[in-house]
Amino acid sequence: MSKSSYNVLFICTGNSARSIMAEAILNQQGAGRFRAYSAGSHPAGEVNPHAIELLERNRFKTEGLRSKNWSEFAALDAPHMDFVLTVCDKAAGEVCPVWPGQPMSAHWGVEDPASVRGSEEVVLRAFADAFMVLNRRIALLTVLPFEKLDKLALNKELADIGRVKS
Repeated sequence: MSKSSYNVLFICTGNSARSIMAEAILNQQGAGRFRAYSAGSHPAGEVNPHAIELLERNRFKTEGLRSKNWSEFAALDAPHMDFVLTVCDKAAGEVCPVWPGQPMSAHWGVEDPASVRGSEEVVLRAFADAFMVLNRRIALLTVLPFEKLDKLALNKELADIGRVKS
C-alpha cells in the first residue's frame, strides 16, 4: 500500500485528550506524509486544558484542535481515511460508523488521563504517560515501509504498534 499521503483518524469516546494529542503529534511528525484528524463517539465538546498545555510545552501546534463527533468523518464530503485508530477501549467496543472507502483499522488503547483523579502532580503524570505512549506509537507508524507492505502485513504492523507501551 503505497501513496504519497495518508489520512488517519484517531477515535476515542470524549475526543478531549488522547485522540486530540495523537492528531497533533502525527500532524507534526508526519508532516507531508500524513494528515491526522480526531473525533469521538460522545465528544466532550472541549479539549482538555492539560492536553493543550502538554502539547504546547512540547512544541506541538494546537491551533484548530477541537472536540468533534465522529459523524463528521462518516459524511460523504469528509476526507477519505486510510486508517482509523481507536485509542480508548470504550470506543473500540462501540459500533462505529461505516467509513467511506473502508479504511484499515487498529486498536491502540491508551489509559485515559482525563479520567484520572488525584493531585495535580498525579493528573499531570497521567497526561505525560499517555503522551509518551502515543508519541512512541506514532513515531513507529511514520517509519513503516508502506511501499513494501501488503494490506495483511500492514494490518499486522498497525496492531503490533498498538501493543507498544513507550
